[in-house]
Amino acid sequence: MPARIIQTNDTPFQTVPIDTVTLDIIENALRNARIEMDATLVRTAMSPGIREQGDAFPLIADHNGKMIVGQFGSYIGPFLDGFDGTVEDGDLIFLSDPYSVGGAISHSNDWLVLLPVFKDGRLIAYTSMFGHQSDIGGMVPGSMPIQASTIFQEGVRIPPVKLWKQGVYNEDLIKLIMHQVRTPDWCKADLNALIASCRVAARRVIEMAERFGDDVFVSATDLLLERNFRAMKQLIESSIGEEPVSFEDYICDDGKGFGPYKIKCTMWREDGRVVLDFAGTDPQSSASINMFLNENMMRMFFGIYMIMVFDPQILFNDGYYDLIDVRIPEGSLLKPKFPAALSGRTHVLGRLFDILGGLLGQKTPEFLNAAGFSSSPHLFYAGTDKSGKWFQLFQIAFGGIPGRPLGDGPDGHSLFPGFTNVPNEFLERYFPLVIERYETVADSGGAGLHRGGNGIDMVYRFLEPGVIAIHDDRWFVPPWGVNGGEPGARARKVLIKADGTEIIVGNKIEDYPVEAGDRLHFITWGGGGWGDPLDRDPALLAKELSQGLVTAEGARRYGVVLTDTGTVDQAATTTLRTQMRSARGPVQTFDFGPNIETLRANCMTETGLPAPIQPQWQFAEVAG
Repeated sequence: MPARIIQTNDTPFQTVPIDTVTLDIIENALRNARIEMDATLVRTAMSPGIREQGDAFPLIADHNGKMIVGQFGSYIGPFLDGFDGTVEDGDLIFLSDPYSVGGAISHSNDWLVLLPVFKDGRLIAYTSMFGHQSDIGGMVPGSMPIQASTIFQEGVRIPPVKLWKQGVYNEDLIKLIMHQVRTPDWCKADLNALIASCRVAARRVIEMAERFGDDVFVSATDLLLERNFRAMKQLIESSIGEEPVSFEDYICDDGKGFGPYKIKCTMWREDGRVVLDFAGTDPQSSASINMFLNENMMRMFFGIYMIMVFDPQILFNDGYYDLIDVRIPEGSLLKPKFPAALSGRTHVLGRLFDILGGLLGQKTPEFLNAAGFSSSPHLFYAGTDKSGKWFQLFQIAFGGIPGRPLGDGPDGHSLFPGFTNVPNEFLERYFPLVIERYETVADSGGAGLHRGGNGIDMVYRFLEPGVIAIHDDRWFVPPWGVNGGEPGARARKVLIKADGTEIIVGNKIEDYPVEAGDRLHFITWGGGGWGDPLDRDPALLAKELSQGLVTAEGARRYGVVLTDTGTVDQAATTTLRTQMRSARGPVQTFDFGPNIETLRANCMTETGLPAPIQPQWQFAEVAG
């Protein structure tokens, strides 16, 4: 049963003409309100994941629930269609259960608040924000258990509830929820920060409506949605063909020894719409790597990618969603059946961007990105210090961004552009550890005309005994290169014990004991390369040698010979490049590196870890 909107003023909004200046003012005011939401959040949150890294996502939607500005696509319409309750002035809805909202949020660590904005008795807009909580209870510190087989093992699940009901605060509800988590101070502060950001945006919406009039404001939001629709329709007609193209990539493993897991998508244009069909994706996992992918979220991913590649000036909103048909098989890795575990869904989330790049670039290779939007590496470190105080770190690390048509991929950068790293000074101040090294890994970016971004080697020295958990991927299947570019290096993790013993640990481990003095090398993957590496300027390789981004041996992948003094040996470079061009044959659009069976055969030798075995599934097979 859909939600009932309770209004004391049922007068419908009237469509009125809007001049260009007024439309621009309202558009930019909405953009600024969204930025103010972020600013409010980071100034009032406590956890490093939100406060320092910005792991939170805002939106402002119109009175129908369509996002006008924001970051993660509108879930409000589908949510209201399934919310058996009322929406009234003074309400604030709170939730965290992905299965309650059709995957609008994709794991229970993401706490979401939704604020309906009323003015003079009429619903005029919505504001919303969700952010990743550092802990919500469950099997392990951080609440993202690799060994989980159901969502019940992943911490507290909050169905849609009213934290405020007609202006009355439900304090007992908060007490109950905070009783389930290991870090109640952080969680409560972060939740209040989410609420404060939504209230700030609501005030700005009302100010705009008061300044221009309710009908002008609503008509302006309609125009912004319509303009986005027209712009995306043109991009689709010029960039997407009617002939189906397919692409597939793999999640390396599930942390239980099984893998790799295939994600496949086929894309074509039909009757002016894009179809994204995930038939052929592997069935859901018995582990926690499943992602409950909301169709609107996938529409948002597609739109952001199209806009960023083809026309970054377009305002991103929900106006184009009707142009995209997303088809996800039930029971698959992307739409698991309840109660499948979901906490480790970040690997799938990152891989979707690589798959979009592989799809969109097949018709227009000049716009093709290499792989490298591949994961979101997490480190957890928890225990009790000498004073008896509990400590718990959740941190997101960064890998190499792929080489692109416009240039090299950034070294050690976030999957999401708005994320930042946690400053080392913050980590050393609040947690019992020392950051001994934070540097790029030379040669880890795939060779190309435009080099893939290098991965990062972040070395933690632990000062207290405790347990760590690691969530990462791209350790088995490398990030691929394009248009002649080579794959990037794979991720790896090395623990050096206080006595000097070196242990290669997995990229998905939990409750792994560490002692004071142990050092962890947290090494992330490099992005794939773009374009022919033999066309890269040799002088640039010499410069990167001095910067520590490549080695002299690594420069030979580009056919460049560097002398002992770091200068280019021009004659030797010309000879080597001639030999390499003759030996390799024509440049390929994609370079995936070794095939899966070769990777299996060489895995222990190359990574020090056993190869994942064929996937097994606990739940239903993919429908059809």
